[in-house]
Amino acid sequence: MFDPTKQEQSATTHSLGLALSGGGARGIAHLGVLAALDKLELPLAQLSGVSSGAIAAAFYAAGFAPREILRLFTSVNFTRLTRLSLSRYGLLRLDAVQVLLAQHLGAECTFADLHRPLTLVATDLTEGVSVYFSAGLLIPPLLASSAVPILYRPVEFEGRQLVDGGLLNNLPVEPLLGKGLRVIGVNCNPTNRAARVTTFRTLVERTLNLAINANTTLNKQQCDLLLEPPELRLYRTLDYRLGQELFDIGYQHTMAQATALTALLQGSSTSEPGDSL
Repeated sequence: MFDPTKQEQSATTHSLGLALSGGGARGIAHLGVLAALDKLELPLAQLSGVSSGAIAAAFYAAGFAPREILRLFTSVNFTRLTRLSLSRYGLLRLDAVQVLLAQHLGAECTFADLHRPLTLVATDLTEGVSVYFSAGLLIPPLLASSAVPILYRPVEFEGRQLVDGGLLNNLPVEPLLGKGLRVIGVNCNPTNRAARVTTFRTLVERTLNLAINANTTLNKQQCDLLLEPPELRLYRTLDYRLGQELFDIGYQHTMAQATALTALLQGSSTSEPGDSL
């Protein structure tokens, strides 16, 4: 269990806000991005995340170093953690995942315990809207943000049936806007335009990828800088065994944008809002 000892300075004293997309195993690239930002000593004031981006953001906001999070992710068999449910709500349950998160973050960990402000996004199945969480208990919204519909049972929390936030909003920049922050969006789902659909599995993956990418179009345009490593298009959502490769892609891509990132802090930009680098 991580026991945070102090809260970071407020967003008004920093400059950067970071929105992390979902993307299954490709979300491990977010850890490389975070490691590069640490290496560049760039002031990160606030985070938002969805699905795998929510998990990366939550652990980082709780004080875990990116490479430490990578070691945790790559040492866990997530397939074995999910228990078969065969209910009318989904095929798998997240009970063991909840235990794992509680073990490292603390069962009663709240957003107020984190080192940096964090917002997580889930989807309310009943109302059909995105729901934003930035206060109260951390783990229930974190599970909900990652609960892929049909595959996983919805998470019951605060009277809502919640599933993966990426269903409606896979690049949650909204919590970072209007706060004087320079907003960096990290999308780990670049479209592979040369992909071939040859099996039912690849059909499902391709359909979900295209649908989710469609709901990020407007939010990409609201970013001061968009990081979207093109190499990630070659990886699949369940390629967890390639975690180190995915981490390195995120790290190297971000380090290559050091000049553009520094320009953001200086009040200028080498690219127009919404440009993909």
